[in-house]
Amino acid sequence: MKALVIGGGIAGPVTALALKKAGIEAAVFEAYDAAADGVGGVLNVAPNGLAALRIVGLETDFGEPVRRMVLADNRGRELGRVEGDPSRVVWRADLYRRLRDLTTAQRIKVEHGKRLVDVETHDNGVTATFADGSTESGDLLVGADGIRSAVRTIIDPAAPGPEYAGLLGFGSYASQSGVHGDPETMYFVFGSSFLGYWAQPDGTIAWFNNLAVPEPMTAAEMAEIPTETWLARLREAYGDDMPAKRLLAHSDTLIGVGPLEMMPSVPRWHRDRMVLVGDSAHAPSSSSGQGASLAAESAVQLARCLRDIRDIPTAFATYEQLRRPRVEGIAARAARTNSNKRGIGPITRLLMPLVMKTVGRKAFTRDQNHRIDWDAQVSR
Repeated sequence: MKALVIGGGIAGPVTALALKKAGIEAAVFEAYDAAADGVGGVLNVAPNGLAALRIVGLETDFGEPVRRMVLADNRGRELGRVEGDPSRVVWRADLYRRLRDLTTAQRIKVEHGKRLVDVETHDNGVTATFADGSTESGDLLVGADGIRSAVRTIIDPAAPGPEYAGLLGFGSYASQSGVHGDPETMYFVFGSSFLGYWAQPDGTIAWFNNLAVPEPMTAAEMAEIPTETWLARLREAYGDDMPAKRLLAHSDTLIGVGPLEMMPSVPRWHRDRMVLVGDSAHAPSSSSGQGASLAAESAVQLARCLRDIRDIPTAFATYEQLRRPRVEGIAARAARTNSNKRGIGPITRLLMPLVMKTVGRKAFTRDQNHRIDWDAQVSR
């Protein structure tokens, strides 16, 4: 069996590695001409995602460990905390490079400059046509081509696209700010606007925040506005909030700038011999901290289903049954978190510790403790 994997970001290589582990030949086709070295901001890989990456053979000693998360208000009062197995905070480019090196080591073909324009399905397989006029045939095709997936639209021309969450995201570093923290703790501050931060081993504070903006903007449109203008706007929005005031006063650059987007429920994950994986099917808001982790999980589950169920449409249907309830539950909770990121009132601030100790902590722990048993047989 041969699989054509469309998309060479994070989900695509993980899918190809999982399929190879399942005994299925896979080739990856990426639309962009060059590798994504140095592209992207920081992302979090949760314990469940790290477990999935280890299944496909990736060493997960990258980035920095985060063992606990602390929620606080803009006066420094703790609202709640969650502790558990460590997540890893990593530059997307570093994770991408590790996956690229692993696919190379396992002799998985990766081709760049292959922008998908059409897929023809027939009884015995699929044929993909690319913008350069070339074609490739296989037994099945996996759309791992992100939140603006071409494969999703080919499967279902009426499929929804990503939705703007009403928030723009920013990140940077601040040194000599007077803000301190435990390097293995990530802090989430809910005040005039949301801000998250953690301490680097050298004492520098890495931070990220969200600014409520009703009208959507693309990352390219945001990049056209000078950094100084954005920083001034953020300083005005946060006012005297702490530690945002200190961090913004000691920051002069911005990284990872872009809108927060998420996918609504996608009605069709598969058709004939085509199927979706990762953000193309389920992209929760970055509020979830689970985007990359859920993509890795789905890649592993798809490979297990194809390994154990030889009828491809049945394997796809089983894969969707295993994944949809979990990913849509996480996406729904992330959407509720986005509403809090616009600033919380005094009543919500009083109730948040109780919520964290009950519903929030249980859901968070359940999400992170999820593990896939690769060796277990998948039944229809």
